[in-house]
Amino acid sequence: MKIKSQRDFVSGLMFVVIGVVFAIGATNYPMGSSARPGAGYFPLILSVLMAILGAVVLFKSLTIETEGGDPIGAIAWKPLVVIVASIAVFGLALPVLGMFLTIPLLIIMVSFAGDEFHWIGVLLSCVILTLGSWAIFILGLHLTIPLTPVFMGG
Repeated sequence: MKIKSQRDFVSGLMFVVIGVVFAIGATNYPMGSSARPGAGYFPLILSVLMAILGAVVLFKSLTIETEGGDPIGAIAWKPLVVIVASIAVFGLALPVLGMFLTIPLLIIMVSFAGDEFHWIGVLLSCVILTLGSWAIFILGLHLTIPLTPVFMGG
């Protein structure tokens, strides 16, 4: 069988592998039932859906002809490194700096991953996403996430 779209083949394979790995990982948590789902219920459903969608894309890459084979282009290393580093910094900084400083830090760092950077849009995103996160996670879900930095008593 000939691969007719390299890009779809690689992305489909990636989604299948990630879906299967996360489905296996989700089985380590209690499942519960549909009426009272446990901690592993939602991740299992999402990972199975991801694997199924990956299989569909994989099947498409082997059956539907594309122009020129749809080759894989160059890997965009800068956005990949910036986004992964930003997420790691967010995870490390949240307990120390609190939500009100860490979310804007994350947004500013991730903004450098793209080719276009406009301070007005970035600052507006910082305000809207910080207030939205506060409303959802603190007011709505009552999570115990530090809001202010440790040095300010957070």
